[in-house]
Amino acid sequence: MARGSYHSVERRHHRLHGHVLDEVIRPVTVALAGQPNVGKSTIFNILTGMDQHVGNWPGKTIEQKTGDYRHNDVLFHLVDLPGTYSLTANSEEERIAREYIICEEPDVVVAVVDAAILERSLYLLAELLVLPAPVVLALNMMDVAAQEGIQVEPNVLEAALGIPVVPMSAAKAQGVEALADAIDALAHGEFDYRPNVPTIRPDHEEILREIESLIAEHVPPPYPTSWVAVKLLEGDSVMVEMMKERLPSDRRQEVEHLLHQHEDAILDVAGARYDWIGRMTRAALVRPRAGQVTVTERLDRVATHPLLGIGVLLLVLGIVFWLTFAVGAPLQGWLDLYLVHGASGWLAGVLHAAPAWLRGLLVDGILAGAGLMITFLPILLIFFAALGILEDTGYMARAAYVMDRFMHLMGLHGKSFLPLCLGFGCNVPAVMGSRIIESRRARLLTILLAPLVPCAARMAVLATLAPMFFGSRAFLVTWALVGLNLGVLVLVGIALDKTLLRGERVAFVMELPLYHVPNARTIGLSVWHNLLMFLKKAAKVILPVSVLIWALSTYPGPGIAHSILGYLGRALEPLGAWMGFEWPLMVAMITSFVAKENVIATLGVLYGASEHGQALGATLTAVLSPAAGLAFLASQMLFVPCVATVAAIRQETRSWRWTAFSVIMLLGLSLLAGVLIYQGARLLGVGV
Repeated sequence: MARGSYHSVERRHHRLHGHVLDEVIRPVTVALAGQPNVGKSTIFNILTGMDQHVGNWPGKTIEQKTGDYRHNDVLFHLVDLPGTYSLTANSEEERIAREYIICEEPDVVVAVVDAAILERSLYLLAELLVLPAPVVLALNMMDVAAQEGIQVEPNVLEAALGIPVVPMSAAKAQGVEALADAIDALAHGEFDYRPNVPTIRPDHEEILREIESLIAEHVPPPYPTSWVAVKLLEGDSVMVEMMKERLPSDRRQEVEHLLHQHEDAILDVAGARYDWIGRMTRAALVRPRAGQVTVTERLDRVATHPLLGIGVLLLVLGIVFWLTFAVGAPLQGWLDLYLVHGASGWLAGVLHAAPAWLRGLLVDGILAGAGLMITFLPILLIFFAALGILEDTGYMARAAYVMDRFMHLMGLHGKSFLPLCLGFGCNVPAVMGSRIIESRRARLLTILLAPLVPCAARMAVLATLAPMFFGSRAFLVTWALVGLNLGVLVLVGIALDKTLLRGERVAFVMELPLYHVPNARTIGLSVWHNLLMFLKKAAKVILPVSVLIWALSTYPGPGIAHSILGYLGRALEPLGAWMGFEWPLMVAMITSFVAKENVIATLGVLYGASEHGQALGATLTAVLSPAAGLAFLASQMLFVPCVATVAAIRQETRSWRWTAFSVIMLLGLSLLAGVLIYQGARLLGVGV
């Protein structure tokens, strides 16, 4: 098997040397593989810098990152494969990683491992070495290993493995140039590549050869026959189904009979890999002496404690929320006041002689929509930076671990907790934060639940209107409505978990990485690319919807009361009557789709009162009973989120169907809550 892998690599190198012109023109493709939290993204960001492209794998919702870098006058095309613990088809990420390596045939695969947990990290390498592509081992986090009292000898490990081994501390940008040299040397046949490939234990060697002989003629290229045979012994569902379709019935029955007789083979396959890992690391690895307490262990006594861990998590979230409100919110207000309104005033002055429709379209439609996106940037910047720091230090895994048992109520696991919590600041980063969740099902469920978390804008509307309706009792009403949202979130989560999103549940497996200092460059590049992606993709939804809302609230006019939106509000008044609403409140809810704060502004315009003064409060209490006021506030808290959040949902799900489902579900919940509260109060004779 080792010779087969080597010859396959040599033939590829021979092609490179045989066609010098192609070597200059065609970039060398390098695949970056590794488990989560081993510093793979740091290496990718350092090598590619700003020359990155983010999209999705064809037909998948999982993010694909590619980038280019030049070394020794050769262009290298780097593909960042999804983080995966193995190459068995247990998840979408594992299927993508192995299909890319086998079918796309990259020139080099870089296996990134954590030197501080070397033995656990090498399991993925054991699977990579049996595939045709040559492998470089990036031995990352050497500094963290030294900090934990672990010594790794790269030269000894390289001699044992027979592949290039590069010691690195990517967070400090150490070893990156050496890694580029090793990739270059391996891609161009300048390294004597003779990998020490793991084999199966003797107990099942004969069975493996028998299966190979039975399937050899029917394995489709480019899959290696020996690799497919091992995967069949492991019970890999994708390979089992593939060979069922391709094998003649007699051979299929023979293979199935052998596999049934040797169901314990999976233990021998995994056991042989761990035996191989032990042999490879025996001379290269020196562990800390028995009884020595490491830095990570001391910190985890608090961070992962059932009670103290929750306290630490609340403190961390409190700091993030404080930064969001103390820094992000004022910056958001400053941008809105000076940049957006300033630009609006300037543009209105420039267009003073232009037709009213053109001035309104450019100022109140397009510029207002663009300004809305810009005002989100401070909050998103803080969120993505905080998320990057927490993930890069290794704390994110602890937060997920602490909250895992609570999230199981909704069929989620701990990683969903942080995005949902950050929804209290803004639903947009809450939705976008779901990308840290590997399971597609859990990611989708988190996205659908995120808009039910009351964001700062909804809380601002609630804080303004509740005192108008309830005076000194506003505080209790506010907490009750926040509790309503969270209660609905849990119930909806349970319902979706049991119905539309049942099944496909992936076990929560997460490596608790050692703590380490975050890399500023990696975090900065991650924040930059996330912000850029938000602006590019959200603009496709926010701008058109802003223009549409402007048009609906302007024509035929004059004013919003005589616009299409006003007529729509009157048409919906019979529905509003079930909740005790007049038509202006229906219009106010519709305009909140652009921005939640529009509720107060719209009510001020339609009722001819100041938005913040006593006049609006007096008018509202005169036209609405306390029961209707409570129904309106409850409906507003559960109503469809702002257009920026809807754009984020479309962006993250890559599906108009799920986006429409989210909007319709929230619309139905908000109307149902309003009707139940008002009609319930009428039946009880309370507040009407």
